[in-house]
Amino acid sequence: MLALQYKKSIPRYLWVRLAARRIPAAVTRPGALLGLGQVPEPKLPSPAWVRVRPLLSGICGSDTAAITAESSLYLSGLTSFPFVPGHEVVGRVEAIGSAVHNVAVGDRVVLEPALGCRVRGFEEQCRPCEEGHYANCERVAEGDIAPGIQTGYCRDTGGGWSAQLVAHASQLVAVPDAVSDEAAVLAEPLSCALHGVLQAELSEQARVLVVGAGSVGLLTVAALRFLHPGCTIAAMARHPHQQEAALSLGADHLISGGQAAYAELAKLTGGTVHPLALGKPVVVGGFDAAFECVGSRSALEDALRWTRAQGRVALVGMPSPTKVDLAPLWYQEVRLTGAYAYGVETWKGERVKTFDIALRMLSDPSWARPLAALVRHRFPLRRYREAIATALRPGKSGAIKTVFDLRGER
Repeated sequence: MLALQYKKSIPRYLWVRLAARRIPAAVTRPGALLGLGQVPEPKLPSPAWVRVRPLLSGICGSDTAAITAESSLYLSGLTSFPFVPGHEVVGRVEAIGSAVHNVAVGDRVVLEPALGCRVRGFEEQCRPCEEGHYANCERVAEGDIAPGIQTGYCRDTGGGWSAQLVAHASQLVAVPDAVSDEAAVLAEPLSCALHGVLQAELSEQARVLVVGAGSVGLLTVAALRFLHPGCTIAAMARHPHQQEAALSLGADHLISGGQAAYAELAKLTGGTVHPLALGKPVVVGGFDAAFECVGSRSALEDALRWTRAQGRVALVGMPSPTKVDLAPLWYQEVRLTGAYAYGVETWKGERVKTFDIALRMLSDPSWARPLAALVRHRFPLRRYREAIATALRPGKSGAIKTVFDLRGER
């Protein structure tokens, strides 16, 4: 079958890491980490598994970070190679194992890519899985399949950037007929955003800063407005098309960044800015919470500085390896938390899966339309170089969520 495949190679990794900074197109040239070709179809690991044909599959920031050799190596020890990327997937069921009863051939489904205990064939759950935090599974290198934290980072499952993948039945959620493919493909990143907001435990009148307005930042704005209608949201959005999208999803204030950003934020919050001889200034006061949705050193520094004493900063975007001045964290006693993936949440007094909240949101036409509009660029697999270039240069391309359109692939 036709697929994009990521191959592990230290020489290739070092070459891409050096070359990509000077020649961005190097990340998709022959000899890079990612290549297009024919690969064997993945096998069903057990009768509880399902074969899925992807319809749309998103290009995530974690994918581009891996392709450009800019991501942390922290998770490489929990990944099996070579793998087919793609974990944001809406697809159609093509075949089911004999132990599958929750989906049928022909069903349209979204993929919940976490590879926890149940997926790996363990009846007895590890502590995180038992508590509903299955994205934090402690057995991601054991069981019926090779190591991998998610579909799209495991050699045995395949991924969305291909004509087929396999998934455990528990990973698949049926998509209501009224939800478009473009809305459905956002179920996974929207679940991540919802999880990050729920983890922050905000008051209904909280003042919140969202740093970054790529797809993760914009989905976080939407999650904030959906879960906490009374909160005040300021979004740091660099490009005009991002600013327009942030307003459509519920942002109250826009900050364009640059040197004027701190003065604008001070007016919004009443915080005071104290310049330093070197580096970014000290800030006293600020927002109740900040969501860092970029993954860069500069974005994290802004988030930490603009969170008030006793406030919270949530890392929603995948962080890159960096050195950050943590003095604001210490002095202001800010709580810095990670917000990875999704699980079972406490929402409206009940325990519910994050994906169920996301699909409820995507089933509401008032949310489905502006969210689906984030999918602005679609490419077949054979145009993967153009697709990745589009995702990597949002200022030039106007991209927010770029996807592979596999509806014509077989």
